[in-house]
Formats: sequence, C-alpha cells, structure tokens
Amino acid sequence: MNLLENYYKKVIRYDLINKFSYHNLGDIPELKKIVLNFGCKSFEIKNIAASLSALELMTTKQGTVTKAKRPNIMLKVRKGHPVGCIVILTKIEMYNFFLKLLTQVFPNLKDFKGVKVSKKLKPKSFSLTLVDLINFEELEKQFYLFTNLPPLNIILITNARNKKELMYLLHSFKVPLI
Repeated sequence: MNLLENYYKKVIRYDLINKFSYHNLGDIPELKKIVLNFGCKSFEIKNIAASLSALELMTTKQGTVTKAKRPNIMLKVRKGHPVGCIVILTKIEMYNFFLKLLTQVFPNLKDFKGVKVSKKLKPKSFSLTLVDLINFEELEKQFYLFTNLPPLNIILITNARNKKELMYLLHSFKVPLI
C-alpha cells in the first residue's frame, strides 16, 4: 500500500466524515484517477514521440496517441492526424505519481508559490499545468531528449459533490494551493 493511499484511508477519510455528514461510505470523496495529457501544437512525429516517451518515463505506464476528431484549418490539422498523447493512472500508479508530484516536483520548481485555483472550479475534477518538466528525475537524466516538450496537463478526478469537499480533499493531501 502506498504512503498516500494509507494516509487517505487512515486520516483523511475520518477527517472528511467529521467535517461533512455522509449517510453512505461510498459518498466520501476520494481520488478516482489522474489523467496526464500532452497537447502538441505541431504534429511532427519527433515531438509526439518525445512527449509519449516522456509520459512513459514519468508514469511507468504506456501512453496512447490522441488523434484529431475534426479538421482545423487554422492549425493545419487534418482529421485523424496525431495531436497529442494521454495516460490515465488509477489505483497504485495514481498514488505513486501523486506522491512523486507532491514530494519531488513541486518543491524543486523555480519561483513556485503554489497551484492557482480557478474561479470556475468543477466539483468533480481539478486541473493544473506544468511547464517546466525537467524537475522529474527520469527526464532530468536525459534532458537533451526532452528540451522542447509542450506543457503537461494534469487532471485530478474525484467523486466530490461540491467545491468545498474538493478543496478540503486537496488541502488534506497537502497540495500547495493559492
């Protein structure tokens, strides 16, 4: 069992039960999955291959290439062309990546004050974007391959019913929020 998963089950669940009233244990908010996404502006194969291998190194899970659903003349993208890559993490892999994000990546970011919370926050998910990806140890070892990666979109998906529950859950996991 992961450190964060154990912390959630032993501490955060009981704090949530004491803070909010639940009639069913299934109503208690929890982290369901983490979605990591690279959206490449140009569909050059070397950029997509670099971002796909970066995702695989960061998460130890194989990613999939996303293709354009409809054509976009302004971006010069045709239908079916690759436009990015995605990895969906659940269970143990999710907690391992989240622990790595909280303990290794966030503390090593330059001029990092915290993650900004949007006013249009949805209760089911929380998203953030990382621009400087060289703080991942796996990418730092071979930085010359990953010099021009696009920003990484990270989406934390929960089953929280409202914004208060989501914010309390994120604060309990010690996510640095502004």
